[in-house]
Amino acid sequence: MLRLPIELRANGDANAAEAEAVLRALPDWFELEGALLELVQAARTSPTFIATEEGGDVGFLTLSSRTQEAAEITAMGVLPEWHRRGIGRALVEEACQFALDQGARLLQVKTLGPSHPSEQYARTRTFYEALDFIPLEETTAFWGVGNPCLILVRTLS
Repeated sequence: MLRLPIELRANGDANAAEAEAVLRALPDWFELEGALLELVQAARTSPTFIATEEGGDVGFLTLSSRTQEAAEITAMGVLPEWHRRGIGRALVEEACQFALDQGARLLQVKTLGPSHPSEQYARTRTFYEALDFIPLEETTAFWGVGNPCLILVRTLS
């Protein structure tokens, strides 16, 4: 596995600023302002992993505990010029190890479901499935009929 400089940073405004910069660089994924600001807030208050490459921050991942045995990736992004270099994979693997060390046995992530015709989110689903996430359920209960949510899960060991 690729080992990049990834660190778990203390909660705070710096994480929120990093998350916002990355998310705004990804308008095809994060175009809804209200949703983007919720993800920025998550980076302010949740465990946040920051990937650094060539002296700069290039990606982030926030993690939330849902139960004692389950965690969720609440937000993740990598700057577009750094896509397809293993950074997203390294962030997910770091989060998996952290969640496992905290006692979690299951990690979930929510993304736009396959009944929506988004090419970008089709790539997102392929990314998570390549990292051993299994599609569990598509539902409109979270984000409404126009934005079906796919819940993917991965067992941790």
